[in-house]
Amino acid sequence: MFSISVILTSFNHADFLSEAIESTLNQTYKDFELIIWDDASTDNSWDIISRYQDPRIRAFRNSEQMRGIHNINKAILEVAQGDFIAIHHSDDIWELDKLEKQIDFLRANPDVGAVFTNAFIINEDGGEFQDKEHFYYSIFNQENRTRHQWLRRFFDIGNALCHPSVMIRKQCYSDCGLYRYGLGQLGDFDMWIRLCLQYEIHILPEKLIRFRIQNNEANTSGNRPDSRSRTCFETYLLLFNFLGFKKVEDLLKVFPEASKYLEESGGNMKYSLARAILDMSPQHYSTQFALHVLFDCINEPDSNVRDFFKSRDYVKMTGVLDPMRVREIEQLRQTNDINTMMEFNFRNLQMENERLSIELSNIKMSFFWKILSPFRKIKKRVSLLFRR
Repeated sequence: MFSISVILTSFNHADFLSEAIESTLNQTYKDFELIIWDDASTDNSWDIISRYQDPRIRAFRNSEQMRGIHNINKAILEVAQGDFIAIHHSDDIWELDKLEKQIDFLRANPDVGAVFTNAFIINEDGGEFQDKEHFYYSIFNQENRTRHQWLRRFFDIGNALCHPSVMIRKQCYSDCGLYRYGLGQLGDFDMWIRLCLQYEIHILPEKLIRFRIQNNEANTSGNRPDSRSRTCFETYLLLFNFLGFKKVEDLLKVFPEASKYLEESGGNMKYSLARAILDMSPQHYSTQFALHVLFDCINEPDSNVRDFFKSRDYVKMTGVLDPMRVREIEQLRQTNDINTMMEFNFRNLQMENERLSIELSNIKMSFFWKILSPFRKIKKRVSLLFRR
């Protein structure tokens, strides 16, 4: 029986995989098992994994690609023996004292569910990452907060926790649930929100992981059109986690703006949260979320919400708030139409200018233009004399 189960997800990272494995095997803390789950890699990742003979390694390989979250869940449910779970990725590197420092902290702080670390950001070749404007350059450099402060930060801004730095009590997965399927970008973020609804978390300030940024935004979370679109939609889905408050005092610690609506509604937390969100000038997806919650509130059979919030007021609200951004899209279309017209006119002017230039050139080459050339020179001289 091991104290820690390290779950290392592997997919087509043959160039980096050995560093990830060896940074685990060489940890100063030795009482762990290393579960490597290869997701049907098409490079020679499985050959690299198979070379290692350390008895702490338990290696598995999918016959078809299932994505990392599926493999992590399977490892937690069916394989992991440790009381603590550490997540590792096959393109990242751990500092050698990472596990020791994290398990010491969790044992000394039984009220904390998970401990993260800061991260040193490296480029694809393993050198120091230089792009200070990049999202990941300093995102993991975070101060510690209470779980309520983290929840508000998650709502207002988003994730700032490094998934492959986490060590979490296995019990947390039983209490909060495993990673949820269908989330391609924010599966770990979804986990942190649900975790902070029940547990405190902590970040060690040391940079105990080397987090690799691959070229051409090749990371799963890279800044690409598909990931941006998916992230926006998944953010909307994750907002429903904020309906998970069990106590009014927890709701108010995260959203104090809800207090006036709690008085109005006689303590209806769902209604109060939705109304508070609409008061906070939210993003369009949080507007959609809040209106969705209010719709459910006024349609619940045993709800008293319609006594103080009329359905006609709700209908008016959906038109004013423009949750699907119809007016914004129409304005953009009108702006685009104007820009298109201006571009069309500009192209016509360019063509007309080219036509006139060609016509003038033809005139200058003509017989009469050359014959009259001396008279134009005399006319120019006369004009200069009169100006004097």
